[in-house]
Amino acid sequence: MNEIYKNPSYSPEERTKDLIERMTLEEKVGQMCQIDGRENPEFWINERHIGSFLHVRGKEASRLQELAGKTRFGIPIIFGIDAIHGHGFYSGATVFPSQLALASSWNPEILRKMAAITAKEVTLTGLHWTFSPVLCLGRDARWGRVDETFGEDPYLTGCLASEMIKGYQGENLSDPYSIIACAKHYAAYGETQGGRDSTEADVSERKLKSIFLPPFKAAAEAGCASFMTAYQSIDGVPCSANKMLLKDILKDEWKLKGFIITDWDNVGYMHRLQKVAPDMKKSAELAILAGNDMFMSTPEFYECAVELVKEGSIKEELIDEACGRILETKFRLGLFDEKRNPDFSKAVSIIGCAEHRKVAYESALESIVLLKNDNSVLPVSDKIKKIAVIGPNADDVEAQLGDWSFGPRYYPEKPLLEYNEYDTSNIITILDGIKRRAGSKVEIVYEKGCDMFDSSIESISSSVELANNSDMVIAVVGDTTLLNGEVRDRSGLDLTGAQQKLLEALKKTGKPLVVVLINGKPLTVPWIKDNADAIIEAWNPGMEGGNAVAAVLFGDFNPCGKITITFPRNVGQSPVFYNQYPGWHGSAKYIDVDSEPLFQFGYGLSYTSFKYSNMKLSSKEVKVDDFLTVSVDVTNTGAYKGTEIVQLYINDIFSSVTTPIKELKGFERITLNAGDTSSVQIKLPVSALSLIDRNCMEVVEPGEFEILIGSSSRDCDLLKDVIKVV
Repeated sequence: MNEIYKNPSYSPEERTKDLIERMTLEEKVGQMCQIDGRENPEFWINERHIGSFLHVRGKEASRLQELAGKTRFGIPIIFGIDAIHGHGFYSGATVFPSQLALASSWNPEILRKMAAITAKEVTLTGLHWTFSPVLCLGRDARWGRVDETFGEDPYLTGCLASEMIKGYQGENLSDPYSIIACAKHYAAYGETQGGRDSTEADVSERKLKSIFLPPFKAAAEAGCASFMTAYQSIDGVPCSANKMLLKDILKDEWKLKGFIITDWDNVGYMHRLQKVAPDMKKSAELAILAGNDMFMSTPEFYECAVELVKEGSIKEELIDEACGRILETKFRLGLFDEKRNPDFSKAVSIIGCAEHRKVAYESALESIVLLKNDNSVLPVSDKIKKIAVIGPNADDVEAQLGDWSFGPRYYPEKPLLEYNEYDTSNIITILDGIKRRAGSKVEIVYEKGCDMFDSSIESISSSVELANNSDMVIAVVGDTTLLNGEVRDRSGLDLTGAQQKLLEALKKTGKPLVVVLINGKPLTVPWIKDNADAIIEAWNPGMEGGNAVAAVLFGDFNPCGKITITFPRNVGQSPVFYNQYPGWHGSAKYIDVDSEPLFQFGYGLSYTSFKYSNMKLSSKEVKVDDFLTVSVDVTNTGAYKGTEIVQLYINDIFSSVTTPIKELKGFERITLNAGDTSSVQIKLPVSALSLIDRNCMEVVEPGEFEILIGSSSRDCDLLKDVIKVV
């Protein structure tokens, strides 16, 4: 009999159809299971016909793949890993800035490069799939997983995620170094009340389609080969049981060419925690009927699914479709052919190589945001001969690398990578970077100063003495992975431990105070804004972060990043995203705090300055099918060459339903020498002015729209004009 599935001259669709017809029900259900590969993998290969493992790397992945090759059809295993901003669970791999940090670059090209390098290093360790990018919106900084997002804006999130997907998946999934991307968490996962991870999200269908689905639609249009369902419920329906989300929209409307996987034990979660299923079998039934294809870390799913089909509760055609999507992706990826067995000999010279580190350095540079620079205290003057570097994050590798990296944080009893398994010698901390850059010309002295979890001030006095004997203080503070990430929600956003007391003591020395923030989310730091001479937001800048921060401090690189998430003044302002809806009764402010947030979306300074002028619109009257060109002159009015990020916003002045006060619809990066002027043009399709009406239909309504262009989302930074849609 002609075994079409073994013949690469046939299409993935033809090979899938042939293989499905040969498989038993049990073999097909097995392909729908993903299990932790450290837990009895031989049983899952030989007895359960497993489709995917996660938490396996290197030679162990190769061994398990070899075992799978000896089964009846030799169906290869897809190995998945949380390579979120680099292959962070593999010692020696390139670790880039966190996703939130990378977003501050507003540079889709650097995101694509980062993803391509990650894909290459992942494939060289025998793996094929990353659970990235994260398309959740970080609109409430109390939520633990804000660091994994691109920030608060749906348009920017869609733009950056699309480039990451293209970087991961390459021109073709069968390319030697391509891996499967995974758009997650579908959908509105970050919108749970009070920043409480995985709880109920009170999101209407109109709000869902207006704000939270557009980034995922962009991911589908970019060809993302897998989507992950979120934990939480929307209007009482868990995302994993939401047929409208999974089948009607993602598969039928957006034509997903790939498969849907649940998040970790979502099926069990629906039974044990959300209580929408009286037993695991009913939970599995709900998840299958909704349109999930693969089931992560729910071992009971296998037997439940087989029983559901045999008793007639689930039609086998649904199993065929789910299994078929998985198998077709394996064929497209080349796992049945040349990509099944990677050449591990290449890994030594490629993983973490100089070329990859260079991109990590460049991405860290572009992710850094200058939030304040009074009296041009930065770059560091030649007159500065001694610098005191003080703070708990100045020499902390784990805080600098950020979430989804080595260490036992996620799995304390069985970590993916123990500390003694990870070589940290190639991680350049902030202290390392400053010392390297200063060389012999500037003396660098250091003290940790305080602890992030202990409010004791015993060690502060020696730090003050160090500062008194220096010309400048660089204080490196913020948070660490124990304060943000999955299952790390916070009720407050202030600096922890004795960090605030340390800063206040350093301020009293009268020495110039530069604060470098190493953090995974916005913090409520109004004191720092009011009292520091300069503030650098470095986020979690990755393995080259120290070199990048030092380059900015000493003026080797002119900072150009702009924040993509709003900083609240205090936690009571949360959520405080820029694209709020109008209608706040009174004067649109709290009575006990300034109405403006600490730092607004799109904000970021430079060592030079830019002036916007001569805004022009290609037309003042447009139709739905038209394009509008918005142009503005940007002049570098300072003394340094610099890069500016020009931002385009719109405001629907009057509409049939409430719409945000402004929405980002375009941006452009421009680099100018001192004194130069350039005209920036951004082409805007009039269809981008659409809204979701009360019938949940996408429409562009006739009427007037404000077009706003400038350096940030702040009204004072924007030029404005009005068009009319007819």
